[in-house]
Parts: sequence; structure tokens; C-alpha cells
Amino acid sequence: MADKKHIDEISGVETTGHEWDGIRELNNPMPRWWVYTFYVTILWAIGYSVMYPAWPLLTDNTKGLLGYSSRAEVAQELEVAKSAQVAYLDKISAASLQDIVADRELAQFAVAGGAAAFKVNCSPCHGSGAAGGAGYPNLNDDDWLWGGDLDSIHTSITHGIRYDQDPDTRISEMPAFADIIDGEQIKQVAAYVVSLSGTPLDAAMVEPGRQVFADNCASCHGEDAKGIKDMGAPNLADAIWLKAEGEAQIAAQIRQPKHGVMPGWGARLGDTTVKQLTVYVHSLGGGE
Repeated sequence: MADKKHIDEISGVETTGHEWDGIRELNNPMPRWWVYTFYVTILWAIGYSVMYPAWPLLTDNTKGLLGYSSRAEVAQELEVAKSAQVAYLDKISAASLQDIVADRELAQFAVAGGAAAFKVNCSPCHGSGAAGGAGYPNLNDDDWLWGGDLDSIHTSITHGIRYDQDPDTRISEMPAFADIIDGEQIKQVAAYVVSLSGTPLDAAMVEPGRQVFADNCASCHGEDAKGIKDMGAPNLADAIWLKAEGEAQIAAQIRQPKHGVMPGWGARLGDTTVKQLTVYVHSLGGGE
């Protein structure tokens, strides 16, 4: 494969001595522009490493003659961004929730800020899209335990639900009816509750269950079973379920109810951020 170098007869250029299938490789020099560009990149790299932070040391790195720091630049940009937000945050702090919503520009800022705060603090339970999950309320619909108007949402976020570290937290606890009524009555009232939005397993249980409901449940859930928001009692007449779905699960919830806990965010986030969260949740579509 290797031959002695010789001059190509056609081009007059010396070959490298390599040959593949009768084809010889010409030893053409690299273009001058390419060589000069290569030298420039070397000089640029040397100059960059001298002027900017570049070389790692044992415990630090070279700082460069210009003293540039990307972290310092980011910190400065964040300060500029925070300064630009101060005017809006001050307005939100001083304004009522109704005034914030009425001001289109301020409302847009509050929704954006609330969405960011929601992703960091609320999405682990309510989901990134606020659709909730098993045992966690969907904040996109219009089914609210404690009310979906601005003030009600603000109170819930500020003080939480059954949050023992806040004396003003919302509290509602359904008693364990296994200690109050017998097993047959529990099956009857479960059948009645299912009949409000679906078909029970045994239709004959519905009428007795209606009476059991009136005697034991209506005081909290209302005579029409549509719930009482002042007490945090859910609407049982729709097809939206938080803790239980299906006749067996509803019966289990009546026997030994599950109670969720939501922390109060007022002390953690401050009222300005809570207001932004309130406006954001209210804007999702289900706010009253």
C-alpha cells in the first residue's frame, strides 16, 4: 500500500506515499486562511483564559484580569428583576383581593406570581395542573368544601385545614358512624347517597337510607345533601368525590371517615404571596 513519494504527473504535487486502489493521496498544504484562523483561535483561547475565570485550582479558580463572575451577573439580574416587581408587589400588599382582580395588569401579575408559588408549594398535593388526585381536591372545578369566592379561598390558604399549628384553621370532622348507627343503617344511607348521582346496588335500601340520612347527616350536609360550606361539609348530590367513590367506599367512609390536613401558608409565605395564590386558584375556572 505504501510507495515512495513521487510527483503526481497531472497536478505536479508531491504525494504522501499512500495509495488506495490505485488512487494516490496528494500532499497539498492546508489553505493559508485556515492556518491563520487556527492561530487566531489559539491566541483567543490564551487571551480568554487570562482575562476571564478559566483554570481550576486546588480550592478555587483563577479570577481573570477582568474580575468577571457569571454568578455575580445573575445575582445582579435578579436584583433588577426584583426591583421591577416591587411596585406590583406593593400594590398587591395594599389592595384588596377584589381590587387586584379588577385591575387587569395587576391581576395578570398576581396570576403569574401565584402560578409560580403554586408549582413550588402546592403542586405536590394538588398536582401541577391543580387537578388534584385521590384525597386531594381538584381546584379547577366548581365544587368547593369551604367556598370558592376570593375571600374563602384566601382564608383556606392562609390558615389551612385542620392545621393544628394555626388557631384560626378551618375545622370540620365527620364522626365515625360505626359508633352511632348499626351496620345495616350504614348500608342504607350509603345506598341513598349513591342514588343522588348514580344507581345503588339495592334500590330497596334507598328509602330507609333517606330517613337515616335525615336523622344523622342532614344537619351538616343539608336536607338536600348539597353540603354546607360554612361547615366544610361536601356536596353529596353531585358525582364529585374526594375521599370515597362507589357504594362500598362510601360505606367505609361513613363507618370510619378519613380527614385530610392542609397546612396554613400565611405564616410561611406571607400575605402578598398568599394573595397571589388566591387570585391564581380563583382564575383556574372554578372560582365562585
